[in-house]
Amino acid sequence: MAAVVTTEKLTKAFGGLYAVHEVDFAVEEGHIHGVIGPNGSGKTTMLNTISGIYHPTGGRVYFRGERVDGLSPNRLVAKGIARTFQNIRLFPRLTVLDNVMVGQYCRTKAGLWQILVRSQLMRDEEKRSRERAMEALSFVGLAERASIYPSDLPYGQQRLVEIARALATEPRLLLLDEPSAGMNITEKRNLARLVARARLERSLSVIVIEHDMRLISGLCDRVTVLNFGNKIAEGTPAEVRSNKDVIEAYLGRGRSGVNN
Repeated sequence: MAAVVTTEKLTKAFGGLYAVHEVDFAVEEGHIHGVIGPNGSGKTTMLNTISGIYHPTGGRVYFRGERVDGLSPNRLVAKGIARTFQNIRLFPRLTVLDNVMVGQYCRTKAGLWQILVRSQLMRDEEKRSRERAMEALSFVGLAERASIYPSDLPYGQQRLVEIARALATEPRLLLLDEPSAGMNITEKRNLARLVARARLERSLSVIVIEHDMRLISGLCDRVTVLNFGNKIAEGTPAEVRSNKDVIEAYLGRGRSGVNN
């Protein structure tokens, strides 16, 4: 099966410190791929480099066969890479619907003049953006909360608004940075079902950074493990859980399992 995203010796250094060091990584089309590791292992840095927030110090990133390392985040979103963040980044003075509509702007073509004079193209695109945003909110179960502000939502639902906004960009690859942080067990189970359904119904490939091994084990096809910026293991969730290097990275020597 073809890879939707591939990295070759991906490296990101800050000064003399390597946050990610020569990581080879590939996600197959239609797969949900987990990335785990202790705090400070380079997981978010790798995601930031794939999504264009950081430019790599070395190595290459390919998206659907095209080299994309060094491209800006907005260009990568337009190509089909969307993401959420470890720390929620919603616009507090916009409604839930307007926050999600922001994700549609990469698919609009109206220029400044057409916006100023409210041309027919601009009005048509605004209507389409609103419909797509409502569709994304319905998908995550928040259509009835469209008119309120994000601060009026519970924390777990705010994370769902971020996912809805990412889906509104019409991505082919969805990057989720600790999407279950702050969620209770029921919310985590619902999140896992939502991500699995998005993969099937929207033909998505997904990269998930997580600390919750139960969520990763039940959701992901494959898992990559980072430690101190290096890839130390990769395989199915079961293979990764029993890998001695992973056990040592999480728990130290002499322990026999990976806990949350």
